[in-house]
Amino acid sequence: MPDLANQRRLAAALLKCGEGRVWIDPTSQEELADAVTRSDLRSAIKAGVIRRRRNPGTSRVRARAHALELAKGRHAGPGSRRGSPRSRLPKKDRWMRRIRAQRDLLRELRDTKKIPAAVYRQFYRRAKGGMFRSRAHLLVNLRLAGHLKEERR
Repeated sequence: MPDLANQRRLAAALLKCGEGRVWIDPTSQEELADAVTRSDLRSAIKAGVIRRRRNPGTSRVRARAHALELAKGRHAGPGSRRGSPRSRLPKKDRWMRRIRAQRDLLRELRDTKKIPAAVYRQFYRRAKGGMFRSRAHLLVNLRLAGHLKEERR
């Protein structure tokens, strides 16, 4: 087996790649031992005896498999979470959860005649304005305003 280090070095310069990416056909190594000029190597490249190997990239197979699992809801346990629970839930979702609970409470109090319709409307607007942090805060404000007397359990 001939030493083709010089041919490999020249071919790398011609192919504009590193020596490690130069592929030399194992069946044509005897003829290439005589190729010493750049023009000899150019003709060998044209004939397909010497080629440039593809640049190895990063395989996306594992990344795609992981993305499929994430889409199913896997890998979302406490060890994978960054940020507070509040930061992981959109502000609008938090608002909807809070306002729906407050509006349900107000509707229930109005329908059971524990507050009159006028008070319902007044506190509905306050809730819409974001005045109350929670249902409990809304109840505290109703009691302080003197509209809700009996204890609610």
